[in-house]
Amino acid sequence: MNIDFTKIKEIILQTDSIIFDPELLNQVTVKGPADYVTLVDKNVQTYLQTALSTLYPDIDFMGEEKDNTNIDFTGDVWIIDPIDGTTNLIQNCNFSAVSVGLWNGKKQKIELGIIYQPFTKEFFHAIDGQGAFLNGVPIRVSTKTELKNCIISAGSTPYHKEYADEVFKITKNMYLNCSDIRQTGSAALDIAYVACGRLDGYFEKILSPWDYAAGHLILKEAGGHMTDYYGKAPTGTHISSVCCSNSLVHEQMMDIIQNC
Repeated sequence: MNIDFTKIKEIILQTDSIIFDPELLNQVTVKGPADYVTLVDKNVQTYLQTALSTLYPDIDFMGEEKDNTNIDFTGDVWIIDPIDGTTNLIQNCNFSAVSVGLWNGKKQKIELGIIYQPFTKEFFHAIDGQGAFLNGVPIRVSTKTELKNCIISAGSTPYHKEYADEVFKITKNMYLNCSDIRQTGSAALDIAYVACGRLDGYFEKILSPWDYAAGHLILKEAGGHMTDYYGKAPTGTHISSVCCSNSLVHEQMMDIIQNC
């Protein structure tokens, strides 16, 4: 698949003009319990779909703010979260990201992953087999080998509070066995932070493909590891549980998850 990374990067950076438009941010719709969408989300997705489809009309498009029931993963597919961390955006927390993954239907894997944090201008990316980068500089996961010394981020699975007992039992046990716990509200950035060593691990009970697809490749190319709660690699195309690590403490994290 011949993809012009420079042009794709330019397209994604241009989302700034939408993300920083206060009129769009103030128009909020409730999709479900603790689940919100703004016109920023919708307009970023529309812009990305239009721009990417113009460049690559044969690549299908999967986005959080659209019906994805007819996506054909035997072909190439953009997997996009226009704003990961919408609640953070609404609350002016400045911790949200645009996440773009490119699924290669022939190889059945993610070939390109991009996570862009517009508030800090941090651009994480990876191309399959070519390493992971932050603003063009290579990144690697941390080298910690003992969970007790690690900072771990815990996703609360806010759209599925029926799993609260399980989620917080795992979180408590992880907290008791690591240095400390973080909870950020952006899965994409949590994974990117594990990839660059700011976090040593991250876990969450339920994530959609657009939450983790791009991050999965970035983490792998940075030397990290991602599985579901059963030890299998998430496909990048379906809802999944996720456990991410620097690889060195993955087994320790999985022991806690599987014994809760």
